[in-house]
Amino acid sequence: MAEMVICRLMDPEGITLGEPIYVPLQTGPLQLTHLTNRFLNNEENLPYAFYVSDKELVVPLGTYFEREQVSVENILTIVYRQQAVFRTRPVNHVSATIAGHEGSVLCVSFSPDGKQLASGSGDTTVRLWDLNTQTPLFTCRGHRNWVLAVAWSPDCKHLVSGGLDGDVCCWIPETGQLNGSPLTGHKKWITSISWEPVHLKYPCRRFVTCSKDGDARIWDITLRKTLTCLSGHSRGVTCVKYHKGLVFGSSQDCTIKMWQVTPDGAQCLTAKLEGHGHWVNSLALSTDYVLRTGAFDHTGKQYSSPEEVRKAALKRYDQAKGKSGERLVSGSDDMKMILWEQSVSDKPKKHMHGHQQVVNHVCFSPDGQWIASASFDKSVKIWDGSTGEYITTFRGHVRRVYQISWSPDSRMLLSGSSDSTLKVWDIGQRKLKQDLPGHADEVFAVDWSPDGERVVSGGKDECLKLWVG
Repeated sequence: MAEMVICRLMDPEGITLGEPIYVPLQTGPLQLTHLTNRFLNNEENLPYAFYVSDKELVVPLGTYFEREQVSVENILTIVYRQQAVFRTRPVNHVSATIAGHEGSVLCVSFSPDGKQLASGSGDTTVRLWDLNTQTPLFTCRGHRNWVLAVAWSPDCKHLVSGGLDGDVCCWIPETGQLNGSPLTGHKKWITSISWEPVHLKYPCRRFVTCSKDGDARIWDITLRKTLTCLSGHSRGVTCVKYHKGLVFGSSQDCTIKMWQVTPDGAQCLTAKLEGHGHWVNSLALSTDYVLRTGAFDHTGKQYSSPEEVRKAALKRYDQAKGKSGERLVSGSDDMKMILWEQSVSDKPKKHMHGHQQVVNHVCFSPDGQWIASASFDKSVKIWDGSTGEYITTFRGHVRRVYQISWSPDSRMLLSGSSDSTLKVWDIGQRKLKQDLPGHADEVFAVDWSPDGERVVSGGKDECLKLWVG
């Protein structure tokens, strides 16, 4: 066998890195990392994962050629993808089962710094939990019906919830007390909440909610009133995303609308994204992770002034946006997803087919390189975050998959299902990494903490479970 092979290094968008080169067969991922950093003049020596035919290369090239029976006479294309400089430990066991709710747990969310946890339930309460003692901290009463959504502000100073009663409740995390009376305006139940990014405004004040009544509303938590009502949808709005002066809203009218919002709250409808044939259930932005976490990252760095916080958040946002820009993905009852590049065109960039039933949840990985989709067809699918090309399908759940959540380093994906289990999937190896049984009934909500330390799940058995590695 020849001692050398011709390799072509390529980035995820298909751009070749230099000319094809001869590489020794004993070359493995570590040597390819050094080679890639040298090509890119990257003195930080960032980590990379390498993929051949959509499978991660974890062995020397010679071993790969023997195993796959590939001819060394062909040019081997290797796609490099930058990895997080830190690594999240996979969760593998329950550290606590916390009772307290008297109804199904419908939504869960860690705070952006990973130090606090909130949950909403069919018992009409929001609960805050002590992650140090793994016990209930505060029971927040204010809703008159099921709590359907909870959302932390990116600066961790506020928690907002929306319910089946149509009310929006603002909570003080330090005390669990209601900050004034509930905000009213929506005529039907709240379906989604999204905060204005911290790099645009710090401290955080504005957030957007959407409702089955067909409207989205922008609120100011300090003024405690609606700044503007975003109308235009003819049916219920299912999901909203607030970023960079824009608000996206998906709807049961099969469309996604985009509104431009000025600093004083004025708004105008700028685009209508069409392409789905049924209800649009879920939206995800490629920058969702940094919009959620603001200036908080794995280093735990503290900042001394509001301007430093805003600049740090802006730097993280610009890095996440990257060369390919911001992208949007939508999932629908029509069993497909659509990838949009709204800064380029209002037309779909890619129609993503493959699911056999409703697509319930879509989510970009924190680094924006992957898209995950959860479906009622019992499967989770992975797609290329830049092109929308299909990558692989994870099968293992035996009933519908409700929700998914990425590990902060983008190497693993968590899924929760009506089969009462959670599963952790290894993205590089394209396989199940950990099966997590333990719930007594359907799992409706899951979240991986932004600091990577733990996972939370909740569902029909009325308890929360905390999982650690």
